[in-house]
Amino acid sequence: MQLALTPDERAVQDVFVAFFTNESPPEIVRAAEPLGFDAELWAKLAATGAPSMALPESVGGGGADLAALAVVVEEAGRTLAPVPLIEHAIALRLAHAADLDATTLAAIASSNRIAAIALRPAVGGTAGLVPAGAVADVILVLDGTDLVLAEVPAPAHAPANTAAAPLADRPLGGAKVLATGAKAARLIARARAEWFALTATEAAAMGRQVLQLGVDYVMERTQFGVPVGSFQAVQHGLADASVRIEGATLLAQRAVWALDADRPEANELAAMAHLFCCDAAQQAAAASMQFHGGYGYAEEYDVQLYYRRVKGRMLLPGSPGSQYQALADDLLGPVSGGAS
Repeated sequence: MQLALTPDERAVQDVFVAFFTNESPPEIVRAAEPLGFDAELWAKLAATGAPSMALPESVGGGGADLAALAVVVEEAGRTLAPVPLIEHAIALRLAHAADLDATTLAAIASSNRIAAIALRPAVGGTAGLVPAGAVADVILVLDGTDLVLAEVPAPAHAPANTAAAPLADRPLGGAKVLATGAKAARLIARARAEWFALTATEAAAMGRQVLQLGVDYVMERTQFGVPVGSFQAVQHGLADASVRIEGATLLAQRAVWALDADRPEANELAAMAHLFCCDAAQQAAAASMQFHGGYGYAEEYDVQLYYRRVKGRMLLPGSPGSQYQALADDLLGPVSGGAS
């Protein structure tokens, strides 16, 4: 595992630091609420090739690995960019792994159309609460024992949620079967792991940025004639949050590396990273809100945007308890029988 960015990754980082700083300022993020999607920003991002960069060049992609894509995701997370970068990129990779014909895949990858994956199996012919489902044109989901691709009509509405996440239930009429049985289960498990790892990367970046907002605030806010940041209780709270974010960043990097290297523990590492990074980012956001005082809860301040977003990212696959249980079952095997 290499912690330092390669020269190519550094170049990608430089490009997208500038891109998201310029194109996704807080004003754009706020204007995209409550849906959490900016079509103009998506078109600009698509023009850079980032959403399809982790596809092979033969089908219209950039031939990059997950580590390079994670560099872009990190900058999108830092600025809370209201675009479904992770969902679209992972859906394209899943479609390619499932041998979707190259013409169809290239058509999706080279346009402004949006693909998404459902993190939960379909129920009754409907994919439920699909991340980016409110804006997606194409959905990939496990329906029974089949992995299917469905061209979906625009939803009637997106369920209201305080995380400004473009969720929606989408019907699967006329879906095309891409894989069945064990192959379908393996492919969707891999796609979920990639989603977990990249969302962990995004969450760690959110946590780092919201922590910086807190640091900046306590350095300029004064009380009793001195900066609030000079008090030990504030310093210790921010330092604790910073340590957690650094650990989260390392775990996210390891999960991405494990997936790129096809390590046997990759799926479990990705699930761990998602849980730990989202939790660390939530704690960082909570600390930053606390040290902002009452301003932290005001809509005029950006800190609350980060708090809501990262909380939503944690809950997208289900409750934290169910996620921890699923991870424990994968690592240790399901619990059989009851307590004696």
